[in-house]
Amino acid sequence: MRPEAEWPGKVTDQVTPPVTPPVTPPVERLLGLLAEEGELSNASLREHLKLKDRTHVRKHYIDPALEQGLIEYTIPDKPNSRLQKYRLTAAGQAWLQQQNNKG
Repeated sequence: MRPEAEWPGKVTDQVTPPVTPPVTPPVERLLGLLAEEGELSNASLREHLKLKDRTHVRKHYIDPALEQGLIEYTIPDKPNSRLQKYRLTAAGQAWLQQQNNKG
């Protein structure tokens, strides 16, 4: 039996980097708002965005931004705290800077 490295047609390491999900317009609005206002609670975010539905804001604004590492919790150990707020990460600030440089 031949060693694995000699098998014909063996799949090698990935050539292209994985595609990162694009920043959606709702996430863009959220990042811009946090850049202007600083740390905000969920209620403050909804007020500034003129939205009422908590679930919609979480699903379309907060969760995607958290997953992409663009925002973070101010109290990471207690994500459900009533005192929880959100702030930009270094990645979020870099993304905003990149957008400003484009336009």
